[in-house]
Order: sequence, then C-alpha cells, then structure tokens
Amino acid sequence: MPQLNPGPWFLIMVLSWLIFLFILQPKSLSFMSSNSPSNKTNPTFQSSPWLWPWT
Repeated sequence: MPQLNPGPWFLIMVLSWLIFLFILQPKSLSFMSSNSPSNKTNPTFQSSPWLWPWT
C-alpha cells in the first residue's frame, strides 16, 4: 500500500511546516490590525426605579 510509505511525504510535510513557521507566519504577523483597541469608557446610564401601581 503506497500510502503507508512515509518516505516522500514526510519530507514534504516537514518542509511545508518550516516554510510556514519561518517565512509566512512572521509576514502575516507583521500586518497592523485595522481595529486597534482604544481607551474609550462605556457610558453609564441612570435608571430610575420602576414604580409599581399596586404597591
């Protein structure tokens, strides 16, 4: 069964992971994110208590 022979496919897998780790990943991580976090505070809402008619 040829799929059990790891000879040619193991080298292809190792080389593809090395290319990903050392070439593609640093290039993709170097892009700036378009939505940078801000120090905006959430507004606080003043709520009044509910006035129940039967109390």
